[in-house]
Amino acid sequence: MRSVGDHLAEVLRVANPIPPLDVIVTDAVGCILAEPLVAPADIPHYARSGCDGYALRSADLAAATPANPVALPVVDEVWSATSLPARIAAGQAMRIASGAPVPIGADAVVPLEYSDRGDVKVRIAYPPAPGEHIIPHAAIAAEGAEVIAAGTRMGERQIALAARLGFSRVTVHPRPRVVIVTVGDELHAATRTRRDNDGDDTRIFDANGPALRVAVQDAGATAIQVGPLSDDRSQLREALEDQLVRADLIVTTGGLSSGPRDTLRDVLAPLGTVRFDRVAMGPGRLHGVGVLGPDDHQVPIYALPGDPVSALIAFEVFVRPALRAIAGYADIYRPALSARSLHTWQSVPHEREFVPVSITGSPANGYELTPVGDPNHLETVSIAALSAANALAVVPEEMVTVPRGQQLHCLVLEQ
Repeated sequence: MRSVGDHLAEVLRVANPIPPLDVIVTDAVGCILAEPLVAPADIPHYARSGCDGYALRSADLAAATPANPVALPVVDEVWSATSLPARIAAGQAMRIASGAPVPIGADAVVPLEYSDRGDVKVRIAYPPAPGEHIIPHAAIAAEGAEVIAAGTRMGERQIALAARLGFSRVTVHPRPRVVIVTVGDELHAATRTRRDNDGDDTRIFDANGPALRVAVQDAGATAIQVGPLSDDRSQLREALEDQLVRADLIVTTGGLSSGPRDTLRDVLAPLGTVRFDRVAMGPGRLHGVGVLGPDDHQVPIYALPGDPVSALIAFEVFVRPALRAIAGYADIYRPALSARSLHTWQSVPHEREFVPVSITGSPANGYELTPVGDPNHLETVSIAALSAANALAVVPEEMVTVPRGQQLHCLVLEQ
């Protein structure tokens, strides 16, 4: 039986990185920056006004008070942000628009609302501080400075900065395209609406396809859901071969058992190199990992158990870190914390167990966990119980009994 650590190492080993891609800056949202963005020039090139108002020398208003406002002649107007800086002399004011270059000699801007808004002469009743309402030269970035580091996730704020620097394109790690294949003749795509009330329906609806699709998207990848597919060998092989042209990674679920209708192993054998193992974990012990396709276009494949709880936990433990590694994330694992168990249960010897739990508490007072479902029988924990969990408590291989009060490492599923 293979250890969880060994299987995870193999999963990460075959997670081939995708070459960085040059994209339009607005298409980079959600992607990890592959190359740092370096300021091509001082931004802004000139000191600029932070508001509509009057540019002047602060010393000229040192004596201004509400009882004795100071009047200054308005000698010019600066409205365009592309204008070259004008020049101002002592005792003068210049009308200025927000974003326009501050005149040479001025060291403050007084907002319109703090003046009488005069056109020929302006009266101001307070002394501004030097630098007030002025965006300094190179305040955003100095030429040659690294303004967004490689490894940064590009969100709206980072895209705004890249655009302000003038970049129309950036180089990112593209989101992996993940094809999710559910396998099993017994599975049906969900069709029920809230108004349906057929209590005699014995169909088994595919939970793994929709769940893994959302999990893949949450991990920062693009999900393509296929299936449910038949166990028929020829149909399954044809479907998997068709996906190789558009997949950066394939995730299958189901078809791993040894029954006569479990054909996935036989189908994958001629398509690539895939290893199947019993992994010392609970729930879900049967897993596959390898690559499909020719040497010049090998696609990683991860085969997960068919049970929905086992499949989703296996995704969290193995596939999610791989997807984030491929997508360029430095932090590939879920956030974790330590929580104290409020219950006692028995664990399977020599297996690492991932127990769905509900965690409550705070950093100041500590955290406590309560298992959802029966932790003594992880293989029978239902998807209804898992849906109530917000974390997975990790029980190490050497722990046979989890006593009340035991501190356990927990992977946080919801934040």
